Amino acid sequence: MGTRTGSRRTVLAAAGVTAAVALLATGTASATGSPSAAGTAAGNVLTHGSAGGSAVAVGDVFTSSLSSGASVTIRTTAGGSTGITCTASQFTATVTGNPAAPSTATESLTAHTFGGCTSNILGTTGVQSITVDRLPYNTTVTSGGPLTVGAGAAGAVQTTVKLNTLLGLTTCVYTSTGLSGATSNTDNSITFTNQLFSKSSGPVTCPGSSYFSAKYGPVKDTSQSGSPSVFVN
Repeated sequence: MGTRTGSRRTVLAAAGVTAAVALLATGTASATGSPSAAGTAAGNVLTHGSAGGSAVAVGDVFTSSLSSGASVTIRTTAGGSTGITCTASQFTATVTGNPAAPSTATESLTAHTFGGCTSNILGTTGVQSITVDRLPYNTTVTSGGPLTVGAGAAGAVQTTVKLNTLLGLTTCVYTSTGLSGATSNTDNSITFTNQLFSKSSGPVTCPGSSYFSAKYGPVKDTSQSGSPSVFVN
């Protein structure tokens, strides 16, 4: 009996050690997680519905118009009063990358439109159109809020402005090395302030420089049911 009891104790002790090792291994795996699990726990740069909410899927489409009460201003000097004002504007972008935060998400800006534009530039009588050329553009959104819009496959950021003047229609073309904006989770907005465009072609009626300012929001994920607002994490 003594021998059997000793053997049983030995077996039980071994089983206990095995169970403890298994439990430790399980606990370690839960703590560290797989790379995908860790990424999910950390959240993604872009989420919809709430900060740290559901990850935005690659391929989802964002859209936004001007924030309530906001307008587009394109001034001849930074902070000046002379230039163009537009009461309507909208952009559309497709998500091309959305890694775990903190990091940088990527988008492709596929459309950007302007409407209700007027001009007080000397010699002009109105604005016929403003067209964003060379789309799509490459866009990045970084954890913490910074957003950039840069050149796409067709070239640098370019805008064509057609002005009605006392002498007839005038076409002005402007280019930019890139735009820098700021995102906010408070109202799911994007703000651009005094972003410089330089004239690449056009007569003297066209100002040599233009400074673009606008606030868009809320940014919506139109690929999801109910078009929830987008957050940056």
